[in-house]
Amino acid sequence: MRIGKIKVNHYINYAVIGLLTLVFGLISLSGGRMDSSLLFLLEKTAISIILAVSLSMVVGFLGELSLGHAGFMCVGAYLGGKVAAVLEPALGNGPLTLLVALVVGAAVAAACGVVIGIPALRLRGDYLAIVTLAFGEIVKSVFQNTSDTTFGGALGLDTPRYDKRYLFIFAFILVLVTLAVIQNFIRSKHGRAVTAIRDNEIAAKATGINVTKYKLLAFILSATFAGVAGVLYSYSNYTVQSAKFGYNYSIEILVMVVLGGMGSINGSIIAAALITFLNTKLATILTGDLAVLQNLFYALILIVIVVYNNAPALKNFRNKYNAGALIKKLLKPKHDPSNIKDDAAKWDVVPTKIEMNEILSVDMVPQDKLDLTGKGGKR
Repeated sequence: MRIGKIKVNHYINYAVIGLLTLVFGLISLSGGRMDSSLLFLLEKTAISIILAVSLSMVVGFLGELSLGHAGFMCVGAYLGGKVAAVLEPALGNGPLTLLVALVVGAAVAAACGVVIGIPALRLRGDYLAIVTLAFGEIVKSVFQNTSDTTFGGALGLDTPRYDKRYLFIFAFILVLVTLAVIQNFIRSKHGRAVTAIRDNEIAAKATGINVTKYKLLAFILSATFAGVAGVLYSYSNYTVQSAKFGYNYSIEILVMVVLGGMGSINGSIIAAALITFLNTKLATILTGDLAVLQNLFYALILIVIVVYNNAPALKNFRNKYNAGALIKKLLKPKHDPSNIKDDAAKWDVVPTKIEMNEILSVDMVPQDKLDLTGKGGKR
């Protein structure tokens, strides 16, 4: 759908996220009572969306399997949280401290993306997955074995907790920034080069695309926003513990991307919000002895969703009852027989090469009565 030269479909996600941020933000800023669990869920949802959209850059659009996204988030959380803790006594726990922490966390994560990306992106498939997984485990182990005076060691790093009434607003603003950067990158000539590498790397090289350059660029961009998500995580919690950023968390982020559809930004957003909601609600409902069933129910729900999205037998059902089809059906005007009008075309003025009366006046003579000259009569 277009309005002038603007494709409306390209901006639906901005509109939906911006509207939700505005509604919840006005409720929070006006003093409306919002449950602390809801505020925390909004913060976690924004962080998950940033992680899923940024990982989609590598997995969905570049076509490479990375299992170290939690490692880049860990770097951002620790370094950004440490900067925030150091600056809080002088600058206070305000937007300026948050901004500096975001810049530092994103920059350090991007630097790690360069260091790991240069050797790792020469690999493909399972080998790249193993290297990125090893990076994430090394980062987790390094921070876990630091001293108490640096990054807190096994007990974790104490970080300032931002006001719950405002943090989710900043988080969703950063979601919009993430969408703007990554979507515009994908729709640019650089993004087309990245998708060309995904489709056929040999053909991309043959057309003159610098494969190493664009792989590294996508990897750095993905790591940068993972660092941003890490800083938000440090502000959302009182303590940053390296055990949180393990292999399972990288897999969870990967599931968001795969579940939402490879190369689909909107799908990654929806899947990230859905999985975050499921995890939070299952952890709330299944307490005590039932807590061991959390992963079981979580896995069963994911299996059902994956089967629904990919089963060939359900293809017609999905096409008929998906959200886009239902919205289009609601917006489409109903057929009204009373609105049928006569055809306004004037058939008597339609130009033809041969007049209709000439065609109708042609004498048809049987073949056996034609003479050698082509005229009628006997031989």
